[in-house]
Amino acid sequence: MADDPGLPAHAAEWPRNLDITALLGQGWRPVPFQEFVLKMHSRCNLACDYCYIYEMADQGWRRQPRRMARPIVDQVAVRIAEHARARLLRHVDVTLHGGEPLLAGVEHLRYTIETVRAACEPDVEVRFQIQTNGVLLDSPVLELFREHGVRVGVSLDGDEEDNDRHRRKRNGDGSFQAVREGLQRLGAPAYRHLFGGLLSTVDLDNDPVRTYEALLEFEPPRVNFLLPHGNWDAPPPGRRADTSTPYGDWLAAVFDRWYRSPVKRTQVLLFEQIMGLLFGRPSTCEAVGLSPVAVVVVETNGEIEQVDSLKSAFDGASGTRLHISRDPFENVLLLPSIAARQIGELALADECGRCRLREVCGGGHYAHRYKSGTGFRNPSVYCHDLQRLITHIHAAVSADLEAITARNDHTGGGSKSASRCRPSRKTLASG
Repeated sequence: MADDPGLPAHAAEWPRNLDITALLGQGWRPVPFQEFVLKMHSRCNLACDYCYIYEMADQGWRRQPRRMARPIVDQVAVRIAEHARARLLRHVDVTLHGGEPLLAGVEHLRYTIETVRAACEPDVEVRFQIQTNGVLLDSPVLELFREHGVRVGVSLDGDEEDNDRHRRKRNGDGSFQAVREGLQRLGAPAYRHLFGGLLSTVDLDNDPVRTYEALLEFEPPRVNFLLPHGNWDAPPPGRRADTSTPYGDWLAAVFDRWYRSPVKRTQVLLFEQIMGLLFGRPSTCEAVGLSPVAVVVVETNGEIEQVDSLKSAFDGASGTRLHISRDPFENVLLLPSIAARQIGELALADECGRCRLREVCGGGHYAHRYKSGTGFRNPSVYCHDLQRLITHIHAAVSADLEAITARNDHTGGGSKSASRCRPSRKTLASG
């Protein structure tokens, strides 16, 4: 198991040499996959210039069939059910993804949902969600999603000017107005309960507070801010090789606007994850924290892959060379590239292991750690930005809790309760 077929033969980079046998001997056991990302369509009706699938290192999408064929869907359904039952999972999450998954068509999406659900029920509940650019959200699609309880996440980067700087149609026109119309349909009373939230990629050229407030127009239940995918070989825009913190400053400004608002109009996933980690809770997303990543991807041709954000690193970075027709998901769990996402601090670079923020930062998003020669065993290219944001959030929450404690002490209230709720000093203690 020391040799991972998912990496090119010439790339002797971590985690290629991760010794799975030794890990198992030390008591480590893989966490079963609980989210299955199905690439329903490999093409997109937008041409976003920052897209990690079409514009970055891995151009494997060109070799993929446009749509996941029904025989592949059938095999995926069997494998998901097989894995869930073998691991005694009571429920799994299935994300319909792309490209743009709505290009697959309503009836093909219906077939996929019903086939996977039929294979898993009655003992395994399947919770479906879809991530879309929102342009094709029309009544037939929304009726299908209402019928099957499919949650809908939509990508949007702010107001019209900010969004259309990067998220444009193939003819060069902006996408904002079409997305707005789709979001208005999704926000109608009949479908509002399906709205999962907005995904917004940070752009340093956009004003952070204006961006946040533009997203609030659509009353999203949740907003998730995504740092642009980049790494040490291909740094993200504006991320210089110094100690500046442009992305941390941007996110800190949004945090202050969100956190100081007297009424929270939405959840912000990244901020809530960091706050939870500061209080000792586990993370539930791969951007921060050390919780095991339990996500696997199936491409349109049935190839089993890691999370597709790794396509930003190098050609073949997400590959496993396994296929849904012959390989159970159990085999995937024992690949070094998969295990590396599940071993917590053991996967961190030495300097990250010594960092006082390691339990909160978790080394940052795995894709952002890549550097040719050393692979993924590096700090995040956003290291200083993450330090800036985490310490900013810690200071804000700590100050509020100290103020609560002081008021309670003055009035004779429950200071013990307040002190128990402070962010963990151990979490930020020096390593």
